[in-house]
Amino acid sequence: MAQPSKFVFTREEAKSPGDSLINIPFLIPLVRGPFSTSKVVALGFGSSGRVFVGVNVEFPGLPLHHSIHAEQFVVANLALHLDKKLNCLALSPPEAPCGHCRQFLQEIREAPEMKIILSDQNGDNVSTVSLESLLPNRLSPDSQLPNDVPRLLEPRYNRLTLSGPDSDVPDRYPDLKPAGLVAANISYAPYSKCPSGVALVDLQGSVYRGWYMESVAYNPSFGPVQAALVDYMIRGGGGDRGFTEIVGAVLVEKKDAEVRQEQTARMLLETIAPNCDFKVFHCCENPKEN
Repeated sequence: MAQPSKFVFTREEAKSPGDSLINIPFLIPLVRGPFSTSKVVALGFGSSGRVFVGVNVEFPGLPLHHSIHAEQFVVANLALHLDKKLNCLALSPPEAPCGHCRQFLQEIREAPEMKIILSDQNGDNVSTVSLESLLPNRLSPDSQLPNDVPRLLEPRYNRLTLSGPDSDVPDRYPDLKPAGLVAANISYAPYSKCPSGVALVDLQGSVYRGWYMESVAYNPSFGPVQAALVDYMIRGGGGDRGFTEIVGAVLVEKKDAEVRQEQTARMLLETIAPNCDFKVFHCCENPKEN
């Protein structure tokens, strides 16, 4: 590819959705799906004109529900690049978004109008349908959230600050704590009100971050570790050594949260990055910003 990242194309590097798409089979090697019989690649066309790549990622030694779906990868990729709208989505033929992802995509404003490009195994017989046609009787955020509440991909700030006696404790990786707080502050958790963020560091000292993204249907929600691993992958972290180069991680979440990420995050990181030093810091809403 022409640019350093394998997971983002500029407008000039990609055709418009109405023309021939980026060569999806060329991107199949990016998939990390040791259990899947099919390798899924998704292309998301953002409002900025850029094209974002997503792949399915599975983790040996962990239950399948910890996997990253290609569509979730695309949404996290857009969020990390501050693109505010996913206009169109295409998947490696003959795939279409699974029910889990059709529901997760509802968190994007005006999701029913989102275009989904479908084609057969050979890439022929291309058709475009709306997400609404694939999930007509959907559970919508519009029934739960006021219109002025930012939706997924839209800017938001949760007014969080670090709290508790451990907030000033010196840390082995000092850049992680503030990065985790930044991630928690842009976390999308309008239903549980339990935002959280994760920051990772690798052997080279590069810091990666991701944040929790909720679904109105609960189960399709996307965890903060998985989101941070998307950042790790799109920025070339690990190379051939994969996730084992992650040596430090910080989770920032509310101490009294009803939805907590700590145990799941710890289990996931212990499995995929056994040398990772994992710490949890708690946060609370800053009363000075209310």
